[in-house]
Amino acid sequence: MTTLKLALRNLLGAGLRTWLNVVVLSLSFVVIIWYQGVLQGWNKQARRDTIAWEVGGGQFWHPAYDPYDPFTLEQAHGPLPAPLREGVERGELTPILVAQVSIYPSGRMQSALAKGIDPGQRILKIPSAVLLYEGPEIPAIVGRRMAQSCHLSVGDVFTVRWRDRHGTFDAQEAKIVQIMKTDVGTVDNGQLWIPLEHLRRMLDMPEEATLVVASPTSGVTEGALGWEFKSQEFLLQDIEAMIRAKSGGTAILYFVLMALALLAIFDTQVLSIWRRRKEIGTLIALGMTRGQVVALFTSEGAMHGVLAAVVAAAYGIPLLLYFAVKGLSLPREVSDSMGMAIAERIFPAYSAGLVVGTTVLVLLAVTIVSFLPARKIAKLRPTDALRGRTS
Repeated sequence: MTTLKLALRNLLGAGLRTWLNVVVLSLSFVVIIWYQGVLQGWNKQARRDTIAWEVGGGQFWHPAYDPYDPFTLEQAHGPLPAPLREGVERGELTPILVAQVSIYPSGRMQSALAKGIDPGQRILKIPSAVLLYEGPEIPAIVGRRMAQSCHLSVGDVFTVRWRDRHGTFDAQEAKIVQIMKTDVGTVDNGQLWIPLEHLRRMLDMPEEATLVVASPTSGVTEGALGWEFKSQEFLLQDIEAMIRAKSGGTAILYFVLMALALLAIFDTQVLSIWRRRKEIGTLIALGMTRGQVVALFTSEGAMHGVLAAVVAAAYGIPLLLYFAVKGLSLPREVSDSMGMAIAERIFPAYSAGLVVGTTVLVLLAVTIVSFLPARKIAKLRPTDALRGRTS
């Protein structure tokens, strides 16, 4: 306790030099916790939105279905096996049929994926109920990004052309009944959502589907006839990989911040030992062991981390809470170009593990850096120290 009190007194006595180091180190605390909080908040938001809009509790895929290979779509359809039909009847599963079509908004041709969905489904957040439209046109829903790229508005009528299972081309007019706003680009970009039975009639594929989405509470994981169940973990692995890549990239930022702060503390320790040679000799002459003197100087350096944690808490907690409540706004161009679910406003999520882990890591690094120059004291002879020599 005496060593800690003496170390704190010496540290505060250093004045401006101490507080400059403390402020720089506190910035490392706040920036690391804030950025990690942003990534955790993004991860939670992306997972939550993707589950609500696309993944559900998991999906059953037709054996030929590969979402990364559009050439498989023509063969990726078939009747549902009995277990899946029973799940659909119980409302625990909802089938989706996928087909490539061409649309002609304002006379321009554009390729799109037509996705047939049951208007009565309640598993996904897609507003499919509006597809209960009675009119001569095919009712269709598009996302905001799709509407912008095709210059479509609610009520617009355009031509849809498709090829059925026999290879026969046909066309009909479709009408936009709603433009949905979603942060999940994979249910928005280049996609046209229409009633499932309508698409089945268009393609002459009665009772068929490409994939089946399960309710998060269904617990159905057993398929049949090659319809393999894809779990949430499997379907969300792209998001996890993206977050891991972002976390790895930020390690460079953390390294630079920590290096600047630790270098300042290291220099301070070296300078302090050089300037206080006679004090070291006096302390040893008065009876302190070399180990106690090393502990004193190491404690002085380590207390930079403690003071930095206190200073970081003083201004960092209000700042981090502000972002947690108000969120971090992103330009729409950024959120639309990320290729994964990202909202226009991200709310950082700070966990206790993040705060405690960052604090322990910084304190440990500061202690090690403070100990390295202090080791030299162990080799110092009292007579040399009293003469102002370090070796």
